[in-house]
Amino acid sequence: MNTVMRLTGAVVRAVLVMLMVATPSILLPDVAADTKQMVALIALFLGALTLVEYSATYPSLIEFRHAPPFNRIRFLSIFLTVLVLSLIARGQAEPTKVSLLLEILGGMIGHAIDFPFSPVRLVLLAVAQDAGDHVDLVRTAAGLSYLVSIVMLGIFVLHLRSGRWPAPGSRFNVWVNLPTFDPTVGGDVIYRLERDARVNIALGFLLPFLVPAVVKAATSGIAPVSLANPQVLIWTMAAWSFLPASLFMRGIAMGRIANMIRVQRRAAAAEAEARGAELAHA
Repeated sequence: MNTVMRLTGAVVRAVLVMLMVATPSILLPDVAADTKQMVALIALFLGALTLVEYSATYPSLIEFRHAPPFNRIRFLSIFLTVLVLSLIARGQAEPTKVSLLLEILGGMIGHAIDFPFSPVRLVLLAVAQDAGDHVDLVRTAAGLSYLVSIVMLGIFVLHLRSGRWPAPGSRFNVWVNLPTFDPTVGGDVIYRLERDARVNIALGFLLPFLVPAVVKAATSGIAPVSLANPQVLIWTMAAWSFLPASLFMRGIAMGRIANMIRVQRRAAAAEAEARGAELAHA
């Protein structure tokens, strides 16, 4: 029964991943046949990887497999980002009320966070600015991407603060949920988890600033990066906003795990001390 449920869940996750990858090609008009074939190939590959990871008994790459809703929030974040950016890009050729509403909302947020040395300003400086409309579209996409990422990060923090992550009464298996983290080497596990948590949070904070600066420096003396292609714009902005938020979530989660292990150690030490006292008085 458990095997059937695990396989069913893996299939559903694989289908959702493929749908997410194919969303821009489905929604955007006039997508070239070669582009559709490439997107279909990538979607099949990622879907197969997801199916294998979630149907296997033992973990390999994907973290927090048995600690919902961590991965669900992350997936919902990237899926919503891709969806809203695809609707905005489609609205450039076939405007609708939804696309216009999203464009207005994204434009308001983009202008609000477009100030000197902000991540949005750095992105605008790193891309081609040969057309005012194109710059406005990049700013709008950046604003909406940031909004989705911040909302999803806030939802995870609320789950954490309310004591619903990890789920009350559940056992958190470090090996299953952190398959690339070996708790048996490299010193005390609490120290390593806290160190990795700080590194992930720091990278999550710096990444929106570093990526545009690195792109600008790498393309110095040559044509700047152009986001005129809607699919390039969608995936660039989605990755630019999703990766920092994902690193923030990972860092916060690892800090939470370190604190859980510390509390368990204290409880075990207190229990052992109480038992020792009982034996001493016996």
